[in-house]
Amino acid sequence: MTYLLQTNCLTKTIGGKELVKNVNLHLKKGEIYGFLGPNGAGKTTIIKMLTNLWKPTYGTIEIFGETLSDKSYEVLKRIGSIIEFPTFYEHMTGYENLYLHSEYMGYYHHGHIEDTLELLHLSDAATKPVRAYSLGMKERLGIARAILGRPELLILDEPTTGLDPAGMKQIRDLLKKLCLEYGTTILISSHMLSEIESIADTIGIIHHGEMKKEISIKEMEEDNLAYVEVAVANVKRASIVLSDMLGLMNFKILEDGIIRIYDAQISTPELSKALTLHEVPVLGLSKKAETLEDYFLKLTEEG
Repeated sequence: MTYLLQTNCLTKTIGGKELVKNVNLHLKKGEIYGFLGPNGAGKTTIIKMLTNLWKPTYGTIEIFGETLSDKSYEVLKRIGSIIEFPTFYEHMTGYENLYLHSEYMGYYHHGHIEDTLELLHLSDAATKPVRAYSLGMKERLGIARAILGRPELLILDEPTTGLDPAGMKQIRDLLKKLCLEYGTTILISSHMLSEIESIADTIGIIHHGEMKKEISIKEMEEDNLAYVEVAVANVKRASIVLSDMLGLMNFKILEDGIIRIYDAQISTPELSKALTLHEVPVLGLSKKAETLEDYFLKLTEEG
């Protein structure tokens, strides 16, 4: 498969410390890719390399079919990005900041700034100095600047930081619109799993600088991720029944007598019958779908 963006063994070492190691990332054209990981996992380090701000210690980056280098000016023109917290000239208005950005990036389209401000619900604040903006407004102005040139690839590093729930929904709706109506390919990093789960087509999970998993949301839902949760009075005896009598090995003992069984092919009637026959009282039994949070915690071993 040909990817719009891909990395090969991407590695970054600073001061003898390996920040990211052998990361292979694959982003298809026209999708929203959710880049997930806790703070300090290496997301921003990778994004800085993708946008040519930092050079890899080892490995390559390919965007639009071209290997990224010091001379990739035309490639970078086709990318919009926010890395960490966006900064502006505080004494200038929101409109003036976007106009200045248009000038030095060479974007000249009549009404484009006004349309972009309207998309981000900033039209009423366009003539106000940025120093009067709230944290959430500055975040939205940063996104406005990133999409001003209608980039083919949009890279956003934690774009919903500082936004209230209404602001988060606005950004979710905007990203879906950019993807569906404008064909924008989007990579969005976050540690907020619920935000990513609601918009992403594919997720990449990074932990301690290593890519743990790349998987589509659809594959994740179909990849045997349902589990059975049973509450019992005797956890030790129940564990013996599960392993020795039913041959189940993929289960986890939680608190309060709860056992979570990931061998989802086991039927609940069969499970209940086996436990009861071996004198293990069943206090509760249910089959559940694993959430992205469950999947993430299992991969990073923090569950």
